Amino acid sequence: IKEGMPVYGSCAGMILLADRIVDGAVGQETFGGIDMTVRRNAFGRQVDSFESDLNFDGNSMHAVFIRAPWVEELSNSVQILSEVVAADGKAHPVAVRQGSLFATSFHPELTTDLRVHRYFFDQVCAGAIK
Repeated sequence: IKEGMPVYGSCAGMILLADRIVDGAVGQETFGGIDMTVRRNAFGRQVDSFESDLNFDGNSMHAVFIRAPWVEELSNSVQILSEVVAADGKAHPVAVRQGSLFATSFHPELTTDLRVHRYFFDQVCAGAIK
């Protein structure tokens, strides 16, 4: 990761790519790399898991959130690709990118929509993510 290898992390992968965690387990560490603070289980516990439509990189798509994190804080070097308005009435980033690192708090692999994975693949192939 530190050498620039492209990495995509979904849900727990977003937590692992975050530089900082809120509500992490005692002693929980991350690989880091994205200059953001992520809140674990931000939308609630397992029973609070949900599905929602959202705008990803300019396109509407359906997303599955399971005990999902959200981005609590991020630096100007982190690009927001999607946000969700939560029960607290605030928009929270749920898809972000910084350099060669890409993360979502939702699970695109649980749908038949390949656009999130295609986005990462296309960015790597275009050299936008090196």
